[in-house]
Amino acid sequence: MIPYGRQDISEADIQAVVDVLRSDFLTQGPFAPAFEKSIAQYCGAGHAVAVNSATSALHIACLALGVGENDIVWTSPITFVASANCALYCGAKIDFVDIDPRTCNISVERLAEKLEQANHAGKLPKVVIPIHMCGHPCDMAGIYALSQRYGFKIIEDASHAIGGKYRNEPIGSCRYSSITVFSFHPVKIVTTGEGGMALTNDAHLARLMQLLRSHGITREAGEMTHAPDGPWYYQQIELGFNYRMTDLQAALGLSQMRRLDEFVAKRHAVAKRYDDLLAKLPLTTPRQNPDSYSGSHLYVIRLRIDQIRKTHRKVFESLREAAIGVNLHYIPVYRQPFYEKLGFKTGYCPEAERYYGEAMSLPIYPALTEAQQDQVAHALDKALTGNGK
Repeated sequence: MIPYGRQDISEADIQAVVDVLRSDFLTQGPFAPAFEKSIAQYCGAGHAVAVNSATSALHIACLALGVGENDIVWTSPITFVASANCALYCGAKIDFVDIDPRTCNISVERLAEKLEQANHAGKLPKVVIPIHMCGHPCDMAGIYALSQRYGFKIIEDASHAIGGKYRNEPIGSCRYSSITVFSFHPVKIVTTGEGGMALTNDAHLARLMQLLRSHGITREAGEMTHAPDGPWYYQQIELGFNYRMTDLQAALGLSQMRRLDEFVAKRHAVAKRYDDLLAKLPLTTPRQNPDSYSGSHLYVIRLRIDQIRKTHRKVFESLREAAIGVNLHYIPVYRQPFYEKLGFKTGYCPEAERYYGEAMSLPIYPALTEAQQDQVAHALDKALTGNGK
């Protein structure tokens, strides 16, 4: 089976982890801060806070921005559930803004319409979480302009997008957001096994997220309510969590960062070759805005259902039977049973529904060979047209 994604682990990556195993620190040592510095410098952000997953990063990002009971958070329906769950963890309400059919990212036009309606109803969101779907950057300038008008904060969910650029600046610079979140899951562009990162240019937000990731505990005398009882002393000053990244994970991530640009370039080469191989098939290939450089985490095609004789499901099953590990990113979040219990119904976001009925993620990762790509294209051609020549 050719998987839709897979990690690329080098001997240098393995040695980096072995070196930590032989060191004095397995959990909280020098590598997590070094990894944070590497990411912050690469992205041009002031601060980076390493955590054990992007889900944790989203959670503490919401908390740092003061999201709580009676607040409202908006995000895209085409994302992994964590992008919405993070608001619910804080006791807030969640809502969804439909996608742009061309980019599959949150639609700035729909966002503007929804904000105007919410403003009249007195139900504006406290935070909006745009998703850089597949690694393709959102129209962040447009979203930021709306935030200035309506007063909401922005968390960029860039779980797919490290190594990408928007208007010639790295995703993660936080020029158009309060906080940007990355994921380092094994199928992401760089991996730490499991892990995430929250970036910000706000020193106060960074410090608050540092506290929240580690039980809300400080050893800094200046943050305590009274002078320390002794050199052993610490205080819990916030209700925090155990969201820390280990040095084992950070060492792997730091090693992987040395190949980030290479990884993204190889993904672009795979995507370009797919564009050429699939050009004559009844499907739509991914679109990138000319002012952006995608991280190319996913290669999502959309079937032209009206031009083929098979259903979306049948095409998917045919590819799986041909040992092509296609996937579907994502089911609209509000169609999950948990969200249906909150009152959301099928059809809530029409473009997201159309996307769900047509989308399919093809294998893409740096080590994917041309022969494997040919195998994918052959199987897809056969499934859609019956030719496969």
